[in-house]
Amino acid sequence: MAKVKDMTVGSPTKNILKFCLPLMVGNLFQQFYNMADTIIVGQFVGKDALSAVGSVGSLNFLIVGSVIGLCSGFAIPIAQRFGAQDIKNLKKYVANIVYTSIIVAIIFTSAAVLLTHPLLRLLNTPEEIYTDAYNYIVIIFAGIGATMFYNLLASIVRALGDSKTPLYFLLFSSFLNIGLDLLLIIVFDMGVRGAAVATVVSQLVSGILCFIYVKRSFSILHITKETREFDFKFVKELLRNGLPLALQFSITAIGSVMLSSCINSLGADIIAAFTIGGKTQLMIVLPAETIGITMATYCAQNLGARKLDRIKKGVKRAIVVALVYAVIGFTVARFFGPYISLVFIDKGETEVIALAQQYIDMGSYFYPILAVLFVLRNSIQGVGYSMTAMTTGVFELVARAVMGFDFVNRLGYDAVCVANPVAWATADLFLIPAYIVVMTKVKKKLVTEDNGFTS
Repeated sequence: MAKVKDMTVGSPTKNILKFCLPLMVGNLFQQFYNMADTIIVGQFVGKDALSAVGSVGSLNFLIVGSVIGLCSGFAIPIAQRFGAQDIKNLKKYVANIVYTSIIVAIIFTSAAVLLTHPLLRLLNTPEEIYTDAYNYIVIIFAGIGATMFYNLLASIVRALGDSKTPLYFLLFSSFLNIGLDLLLIIVFDMGVRGAAVATVVSQLVSGILCFIYVKRSFSILHITKETREFDFKFVKELLRNGLPLALQFSITAIGSVMLSSCINSLGADIIAAFTIGGKTQLMIVLPAETIGITMATYCAQNLGARKLDRIKKGVKRAIVVALVYAVIGFTVARFFGPYISLVFIDKGETEVIALAQQYIDMGSYFYPILAVLFVLRNSIQGVGYSMTAMTTGVFELVARAVMGFDFVNRLGYDAVCVANPVAWATADLFLIPAYIVVMTKVKKKLVTEDNGFTS
C-alpha cells in the first residue's frame, strides 16, 4: 500500500510544510500545464490567437474550476473519515463519489458545450478572435470528463495525506501536454484547436495512469461488496461539501466573466496584457494558494480526530508561513515580472509587456491580503462549513462586478489592474470574522457530541 499521511499527530508546522511542498511543486506544474497552451499559442501562432485563448480564460475558470471545486469538496468527507479511522464509511464515500461524479460530468459537459456560443456573446468576444476562441473552449468543455477524472483521483489521494502521488502524474501530464502542444500546433498546424486537444488528451492519459496506480497501491480505497451500494445519505453529504465549493468557483468566475466582458471591449492589446499579467500572477501567488489548499486536508483530518486546538494552532502557523511567502512573492513580481512575461509573447510587443507589468505590480501590494484569504477560506472548508466559505465568492463577485461595470468604463485599464485586489480585500472583510464564528460553532458541536446530546 502507498504511504498515507496522518496529519493529526506531530508538529503542525512540519505536517503542513511536508504536505505542502510536493503539492506546491505539483500546482506549479498544473499552472504551467494550463499555461502551456497560452505560451505556445502566443509564441507560434500569434497575438490574436493568444488573445482568443485569453479571452475565454474566465469561461474556462467558470466551468473547469467548478469541476475542480466539486472534486475538492467530495474529498473532505474522505479526509474526515480517515482522521477518525472509520475505514468502512470511507470506502462507502469512495463508491458514492464514483456514482455522483459520472452524473455530474455528463450534466456539466452537455450544458457547457450547448451554451458555448451564448457565453462567448455574453463576453463581448471580438469578431476577429471569435472563431479561435470558440474552437479552443468548446474542445476544453467537451473534455470536462477527463478533467474531472484526474482531479477526483488526486483530491481523494490528497485527502489521505499523500500529496506526492498526484504530483508524479501531474509532472507526466505536464510534459505530455507540452509535447502534444508542439506536435499539434507546429507540425500539424492545428492552431488553438491543437492546444485544446493536447490539454484534454494529456489529462485523460494522466487520469487513466493515476487510476491504475491507485487501484494497485491504495487498498484503503478499494470498494468491497458491502461498501459499493448507492446510498443517498452519502451522496447528500458529498453534495453538501462539493456543491458549495463548485458554487464558490462559479460565483468567483462569474465576477471574472463580468470583468472580462468589459476588458474584451478594450481591444486585443489589453486582452493580451490582461492574459499575460493574470497568468504570471497565478504563478507567483501559487505557493501561498498551496498553503491554503493544504489547510483543507489538515483541518478535515484533525476535525475527524476531534482536535480543535490543533486546528487553531495549524491555522495560525499557516498564516505566518503564507505571509512570509507574500513578501517573497512581492519581490518576485516587482523584479522578475517582465522576464516572466516574455515567456508568453515576443519581446517586440513592448506595449503589451508594459501593460502586463502594470497589472502585476498593482496586485503584488495586496499579496498579504490574498495569503490570509487562501488560508482562512480553505480552513473553513476543511471543518465542514463549505457554505460559509462559498459566501466569500459572493463578496468577490460583487466587488468585480462593480469594478467592471462602473470603474472600468470610467478609468479603463487602471481599474482592471485593481479589480482583483479590491475583490480580495472585500472577501477578507467577511472571512476574518466568519472564521472566528465557525471555530466557535465547531467547538460547541464537539462539546455537545462529547456530552452525548446528539441523536
